[in-house]
Amino acid sequence: MTATVHPAKAGPGDLRITPGPRMKAALLLAILADIVQLIVFPLFIEGAAFPPDDILDLCMAGILSWLLGWHWEFLPSFAGKLIPGVDLVPLWTLAVANVYRKSRPHAARIDPAAEGHK
Repeated sequence: MTATVHPAKAGPGDLRITPGPRMKAALLLAILADIVQLIVFPLFIEGAAFPPDDILDLCMAGILSWLLGWHWEFLPSFAGKLIPGVDLVPLWTLAVANVYRKSRPHAARIDPAAEGHK
């Protein structure tokens, strides 16, 4: 007797989660903000005491909270940008990705054949 493995096919018991337009907009804005802070701002000025960088962080915290609601992941991202050296990490993108990861329910597959063998 040999066992064959078939790729899982989408059926009525599968649950697929796709990010909505707010999540996509939040991720795009977070990526753009991190690119601006990592590439554009250092070209013009050095140092951590750069007001446009702080204004961008404040705006991102507000916009992401408006798009996705309040999440604790945004607080370390905002505070981390104020510490020299830590601002080289794309914290806004990581925060939005973590919110998405936590917000999606676990996919469940219901196997009708297994239900009959309880």
